[in-house]
Amino acid sequence: MSTTQVPADKRTRTPLVSLMIVSVIAHVGTKISAIAIPWFVLSSTGSVTITGLVAACELGPYVVVKALGGPVVDRIGQRRVSLVADLGSAVIIGAIPLLHLAGLLPLPLLLGLVAVAGALRGPGDNAKETSVPLVAEAARVELERVTGLFGAIERGSGLVAPAIAAGMIMIFGPPGAVGVTALCFAASAVIVAVGLPRWFDADPAEPSTEGGYLGELRAGLRFLFQDRLLTLLVFMITATNLLDIAKAQVLLPVWARDGGHGVGAIGLLLTCQAVCSTVSSLLAGWLGRRLPRRLTFFVAFAISGPTPFLVLGLGWPVWSVAVAYGVAGLASGFLNPMLGAIFYERIPRRLLGRVGGLSDALAWAGMPFGGLVAAGLITLVGLSPALFLLGACYLIFTVVPGLLSRGLFDRPGAASPETPPEPRRDGSTPR
Repeated sequence: MSTTQVPADKRTRTPLVSLMIVSVIAHVGTKISAIAIPWFVLSSTGSVTITGLVAACELGPYVVVKALGGPVVDRIGQRRVSLVADLGSAVIIGAIPLLHLAGLLPLPLLLGLVAVAGALRGPGDNAKETSVPLVAEAARVELERVTGLFGAIERGSGLVAPAIAAGMIMIFGPPGAVGVTALCFAASAVIVAVGLPRWFDADPAEPSTEGGYLGELRAGLRFLFQDRLLTLLVFMITATNLLDIAKAQVLLPVWARDGGHGVGAIGLLLTCQAVCSTVSSLLAGWLGRRLPRRLTFFVAFAISGPTPFLVLGLGWPVWSVAVAYGVAGLASGFLNPMLGAIFYERIPRRLLGRVGGLSDALAWAGMPFGGLVAAGLITLVGLSPALFLLGACYLIFTVVPGLLSRGLFDRPGAASPETPPEPRRDGSTPR
């Protein structure tokens, strides 16, 4: 990956707009795929076990390759990796409905195709995510504004994608909906090829001084764990992801069942939260650097994290729980833009792919255990005590890292002495 600065005569917002469009397509396409492929498998086989196996075959390679593929992203560049991953995903996912219609899709082949698709998406998503600071620099836009826009895109896609997926399945059937996912990846590849400039990857890769691939991977790990602030952030996000999954997969459904509220209440709560978080993500992007980081961190986490656990445990009526979920969503929308900006500011460009991929993989590491933790606690102490206990854990896991790392809230120009700015090639130091 090039470490040179953006040429003065190349300053443009075209890459930013292109990456935003690509992100919309990618997020919506991925969420459609997450619904369409399991539904396709379930309707084709009638087996819940096979459906779960297919989902695992996609998620496992996704996480592993995203973690291990960082050196490739850094070596050949975000644009090239995103282009190849999107083209490959379009071909692999597009082959699933075609082979099914031809009667040539046995289970082992289906599992293999889904695993390859997941493996391609890992570095592809990493490349898109770590392009954010590059397009911000190219457009001369504050990093917080750009991360706010992309946060809103991610959250907003969660609102529209399920409805689009359901519509595609109704109109084209399950195989056709999978084909729409393939078209989304193909469209993304075209926009990446046209909209992201070649000078993103213009410089040839420099000879590795870190001992080849394994040395480059170790360099990413070493940087991540030597930066105390990033390490605290990663483990905080890992813990909160586990708690969020525990709430979404087990605690919320049990609350809806035991309270007689039904699945409609779950949809109402999640919709209120998603709408409000999308709005606040846009607001965070508009406010940008004017938001005080330390105050935003503590207030947003204190409201967004424990609040849903608390109101579910108190047994409030559905309408008041929906209001509380909306307030929690408003608070949560301010977090990802700020946390994303902190990560991008502290990671040298030559390590973006490695550190980004490793930190994302670690953040996902606890998610498979969230449902088990929630189920075990409900069995031991009951639903309400489990909700209160996990809500308290959420508060502890977010407050402690903030108290331990004042440097977390430093912006460029007031950098923490733990991570000095990386020198440029000409020997100067970025301002």
